[in-house]
Amino acid sequence: MTYVALLYSIVLNEGRRLVMSDLRAIAAGLGLAHPRTRLATGNLIFETEDQPVPQLESRLEKAFAEAMGKHVDIIIRTAPDWRRLTRGNPFPDRAGDQVCLRIMREPLADSGWEHVREKAGDAEVRRVNGDLWVAFPGQPGDSRLPGHLTTKTLGVGTMRNWNTVRRIDDAL
Repeated sequence: MTYVALLYSIVLNEGRRLVMSDLRAIAAGLGLAHPRTRLATGNLIFETEDQPVPQLESRLEKAFAEAMGKHVDIIIRTAPDWRRLTRGNPFPDRAGDQVCLRIMREPLADSGWEHVREKAGDAEVRRVNGDLWVAFPGQPGDSRLPGHLTTKTLGVGTMRNWNTVRRIDDAL
């Protein structure tokens, strides 16, 4: 089975970022086959026997913490789930750098969804299969909304823009 793993953050400490070759080495050390990264933002694709995603997340997070000295949340999806995710884009006609997706470990709860809707401003938001899609009117960095999309308010998840989501999909 092919899996996609997304790291929540690749900043290890002040001024130090994760190098993708280190991420591939951690995956290989766990016996995950053909580990490869896409872009330099903590996107890992690998193969292993079919197993529960929470088990894989836990193994990879533990190995990452042991190797890098810092816990990082890692969200994993199977390749078929990733393909469903990409087909679910509610903003297919918007520019790829204006559409972002917060991929959630657990489906976005109603309370988190209400929080997002309150803070959305002029951004369009959609909840699709438990994940959060956002279409910004301009660049995401020009909006205050990303500052409200925290683990504390929404649960464990990580953001990727549509361009990145498609590049990962193309690599599967």
